[in-house]
Amino acid sequence: MKPVRLIVAGAGSRGHIYASFALEHPDRLKIVGVAEPRREYRERMVAEHGIPAGNVFEDWRAMADAPRLADGVIVATQDAMHVEPALAFAERGYHLLLEKPMAPTAIECRRIAAGVKAAGVLFAVCHVLRYTAYTRRLMELLEGGAIGELMSAQHLEPVGYWHQAHSFVRGNWRREDEAAPMLLAKSCHDLDWIRHVVGAPCRAVSSFGSLTHFRREAMPEGATERCLDCPVEGDCPYSAKKIYLGFAERGVTGWPLDVLTPEPTRENLLTALRDGPYGRCVYDCDNDVVDHQVVNMEFEGGATAAFTMTAFTQAAQRKTRLFGTRGELEGAAARIRVHDFMSDSDTEHDIDATAGALVGHGGGDHGLMDAFVGALETGDASRLLSGATESLESHLMVFAAERARREGRVVTMGEMG
Repeated sequence: MKPVRLIVAGAGSRGHIYASFALEHPDRLKIVGVAEPRREYRERMVAEHGIPAGNVFEDWRAMADAPRLADGVIVATQDAMHVEPALAFAERGYHLLLEKPMAPTAIECRRIAAGVKAAGVLFAVCHVLRYTAYTRRLMELLEGGAIGELMSAQHLEPVGYWHQAHSFVRGNWRREDEAAPMLLAKSCHDLDWIRHVVGAPCRAVSSFGSLTHFRREAMPEGATERCLDCPVEGDCPYSAKKIYLGFAERGVTGWPLDVLTPEPTRENLLTALRDGPYGRCVYDCDNDVVDHQVVNMEFEGGATAAFTMTAFTQAAQRKTRLFGTRGELEGAAARIRVHDFMSDSDTEHDIDATAGALVGHGGGDHGLMDAFVGALETGDASRLLSGATESLESHLMVFAAERARREGRVVTMGEMG
């Protein structure tokens, strides 16, 4: 069997990560084209995958207009730039893997869902949490009746203090008008995951949250606009020097350093911190997304769920507690504990989350790519754990939660159309 052939629109961090599946499984996948406006990131992908010069583009439009190059496409452009490439490639018959979120608005998400259905192509949004070994084992336990009927759930996304500073204060997802609300950008796949676990449509949501800490009002006395020049940065946990040079000293060469520069040497990092957005004081940026938020959900059948997303944690794996009629389940990434009400005993389940080189999201990155490539190899859409309809539904849950937060009320899903 010949390898599946994919092209990549957007060779930044996420596009690069998904494409790396081809380096680990060259017998199954080959990256044969790339479109990326930034020369350094474009050339990195060309070098890693041996992409011929004729299949290298600065703009995705030129790649879409070229004679068909591949079986499918990974669209990993910025959030606000998903609609046009997704529809264009689908219309040209490319099977489509779309980075989350689908798009920043409900109208655009509906356009994508309708477009891929009309085109009849295989389609998956990168809801990587569905594809982890942890999720597979958790679903097996639920479906096997380990805790009886699920009544309620608690789910925590501990964003992490430095990740918040990197992505949502200094970085590409700091502003709603340039990207999306934080709940959509960071946690649309958390709400999607909760919907997957509960196994019933959401009926209503409420939500609270705000940007409280990363504001000019909280700027320490004596702080300056940039960390390299700041006399008080040594006492700041969000110091860019502490975060990025600390990663470099620990031998990190990939994310998040490769967001600052494709070659994260100390010299290149210092240049990026001196001149680029990632060296700014977190209290003197133009960010407007929330730094903490809670969402409460009610599902058809009566189950409820509470989700918390917060910056003010160590960077850690998501944590979940599920409460059922016959037991309780607690889990995070590599371990699940089930307490049985009949025996009043605990059972521990260790999860093997290793999945080759793509270890991101607890192996979910690898699981997603394995499923997408497998679906293209066989034409079997059932390998994909969510399609256009499911992804649209969970995105509408996010938009409903944002409406609830802004309007201070409970929003029913019927209001979302």
